[in-house]
Amino acid sequence: MTDVIGILDRDDDVVVVVSERGERVQVTRDQVVALKELTTRPIRTSEIRALEHAAADGWPGLEQEWIDGWILKAGNGFTGRANSATPLSPEAGDRSLETIRAWYGARGLEPRLLLPDRLGTVPAGWQAGPDVLVMAADVTDFVPPQSPPVDVGVSPDEQWLGAYHYHGEPVPDTGLPVLQAVRQGTVGFIRLGETTTTLAVTRAAVTTAPDGRRWVGLTAVEVAAAHRRRGLGTLVCAAAVEWGRERGATHAYLQVESSNEAAVTMYRGLGFVDHHRYRYVVPLG
Repeated sequence: MTDVIGILDRDDDVVVVVSERGERVQVTRDQVVALKELTTRPIRTSEIRALEHAAADGWPGLEQEWIDGWILKAGNGFTGRANSATPLSPEAGDRSLETIRAWYGARGLEPRLLLPDRLGTVPAGWQAGPDVLVMAADVTDFVPPQSPPVDVGVSPDEQWLGAYHYHGEPVPDTGLPVLQAVRQGTVGFIRLGETTTTLAVTRAAVTTAPDGRRWVGLTAVEVAAAHRRRGLGTLVCAAAVEWGRERGATHAYLQVESSNEAAVTMYRGLGFVDHHRYRYVVPLG
């Protein structure tokens, strides 16, 4: 078996892919093992590692420690991103799993791994959750749509918190410091709406990757239920990107569940493309 990368020209009883050289490669459908949509440009492993490093700084939890190439984060158990271990250095491997288990156990937390594409595989005795899609955009020439004024705070105020829910629930008191945390960067809380009415919110964090690229990460995107399907998510995300650009960001990223087709479509409309995927992994039993 081998891979063929190119433009998918036909997908029925015979799959036809046109390669970069213009060659038409035909494979009968019953011989196809997998079809995977790729970005317009191949993403290097080093780019995945760099973006994940910037994202780890943008949502760092309250405590971080490097162990054998893994970055371990803990944040009162609020959100998977703030309470998981990611293999950000090439030397990270399964030999550190027991140490990772002990580190989280000492903090009363379940051990959880965040495994991006190509940076780690699911260890034996662990199980993976659904894929999370990481999308990215070059925002150097970003032109934001016309939008009403937005409020941007250095911390989430009552209006912002009243509009944001994590897995359908209000942010607990223990989650507030996690929302505000950023490592070697800047965080802002964007709110679209009037003084007494919040239409949409998001959180933006500007951090710098090891390769020097400056990123703005969009998280906690939510539109008030009564105002959805009106383009407000696009407006508040665009405002967050522009806020990041004003602070030196040349690229933007966000994470979204692969199954959330409506959100993925909205982000594509803003110019975001697929970068890579990751999944959370926890011990079996």
